[in-house]
Amino acid sequence: MTSEIRIYVEGGGDSAFGKATLRSGFNTFFRSLVDDARSKRIKWAVILLGPRDKCLSAFNTALKTHPDAFNILMVDAEGAVSVEPRQHLRDRDSWDVLAPEENCHLMVQTMEAWFVADFDALSTYYGDSFLGSAIPRTSNVEEIDKITLLSALERASQNTQKGRYNKIRHAADLLGRIDTTLVRQKAWHCDRLFSALKSRIH
Repeated sequence: MTSEIRIYVEGGGDSAFGKATLRSGFNTFFRSLVDDARSKRIKWAVILLGPRDKCLSAFNTALKTHPDAFNILMVDAEGAVSVEPRQHLRDRDSWDVLAPEENCHLMVQTMEAWFVADFDALSTYYGDSFLGSAIPRTSNVEEIDKITLLSALERASQNTQKGRYNKIRHAADLLGRIDTTLVRQKAWHCDRLFSALKSRIH
């Protein structure tokens, strides 16, 4: 039985504030899993590492220092994905992920794809002057090119009271507002992540 879940995540920038803010956002996004884990006395930790390479290093180290935990690597794919996650990271980043496939997870093509999966929450968050027509509408948000996606978010939000989309300022709030059911329906790799975590809790 799993006694601890540790999720090593790319992002949060270089500041402690940025990492703490995004950690809070992810914990809210995973709240149903967090509640289930805690009800079964399973420890839960989301660890924000900033740069991608640092995230991989910390994850590979954790496999040795926390061998009894279910350690998860969670990073942006940074592009379209057509192979298994470990192979994608090997091909794109020359990474050697020292864990089984079930421990390796991708935010495809980038975390922001999850936001556009729940258009209503995104539009409500930015409020008046949000240019919804700039946001790509699709049943598979993982198909949206990363550059196209970020450009669309910035364009749609630039005239709102909150201002142009900024990962440190806005991502944590959005993670706490989007509907995980919708995200899982429109982002296969997110559904895969939830399924892997649930399998270790239940």
